[in-house]
Formats: sequence, structure tokens, C-alpha cells
Amino acid sequence: MFDWKEIFTISMILFAVIDIVGSIPIIVDLRSKVGHIQSEKATIVAAVIMIAFLFVGEEILKLIGIDANSFAVAGSFVLFFLALEMILGIRLYKEENPTTASIVPIAFPLIAGAGTMTTILSLRAAYDKVNIIIAIIINVIVVYGVLKSSGKIERLLGVNGLSIIRKIFGVILLAIAVKLFASNVQGLFN
Repeated sequence: MFDWKEIFTISMILFAVIDIVGSIPIIVDLRSKVGHIQSEKATIVAAVIMIAFLFVGEEILKLIGIDANSFAVAGSFVLFFLALEMILGIRLYKEENPTTASIVPIAFPLIAGAGTMTTILSLRAAYDKVNIIIAIIINVIVVYGVLKSSGKIERLLGVNGLSIIRKIFGVILLAIAVKLFASNVQGLFN
């Protein structure tokens, strides 16, 4: 049930998918556009979304007639394109101009977006829910710390440092997408 190795693995997967460090340029840009970002509100809402999806996500999918394998394969494509964005520095997903940034777009979709939801559903099939919840909480704490100190982190790492970190996590995310696709695509034909 409670397994530190699982928690570490899940935490690293979620950290790569959420990519809060790679999102610092977006956060800094939003902060300059809308002023203060309520870090507490954004992290709490993101945590609630992720934990709720962990418990009711599969039921919602069943309600609309989608099985977990189909969702996981579709999610692998989302993760694949997110990874390409991170590695190549291109923007495939365009956000609308926000008036406030705490809930939208920071809590959703930046932190708890489609990639995160897909990953949580996939993790649910492979790991214990308690370990997933602990990993979500660990990531939310990291997210809160990054949101609170995004300006300091940006100055410390610089543009090149942030770019390198973003590309490293992009490659990790790409590998996760390939693994997710490979492990679920056969389930579509059974």
C-alpha cells in the first residue's frame, strides 16, 4: 500500500507532466499582465481537480462510453505534443488572454491540464491510490513554492537555464508518452 519507491516514481512522472519549472516564463508573463497571482488559491484548486479526477475520472469516462485504454492512448498523444512543445520550443496550444490568472490558466490547464488528467488515470491503473495522492500533494507543494518564488527562480536560472530544464523534462515526458501508448494500444484491439 504505502511505498516510497512508488511515491517517488509517481512524483517524478507528475513533476515532468506538470512541468511547473518549465512554466515559469508563462507564469512570469501572466504576472506582468494581470498583476498578483494567488498562489494558494491556484494550488488548492489544482490539487482538488487532480484528486477528484483520480476518484471519479474513470466513472466519468464510462458515463460517456470511453474505456481507460482509449483515454490513455489519446492522452499519450497529448503528452507527446506537450513534450514536442517543450523540446522544440514551439507553441501548439494557445491560451486566451486572461483577466485573472489564479484559476484559469494556472490551476487549469497549466497545472491540472489534459496531460495531468491522462497521467493520473494511467497511474491509477498501475499504482495504489494512496501513493498517487501523496505524490499529488508533494507536487502541489512544489508548485506552490515555484509560484511563490517564480521571480527569484527566473533570475537565478536565467533564460538559458530555464530552456535547458524545459528540454530535459520534455525528453522525459516524450518517453512517458511512448511508454503510455505502447502499454495501452494493444488493449484497444482486445
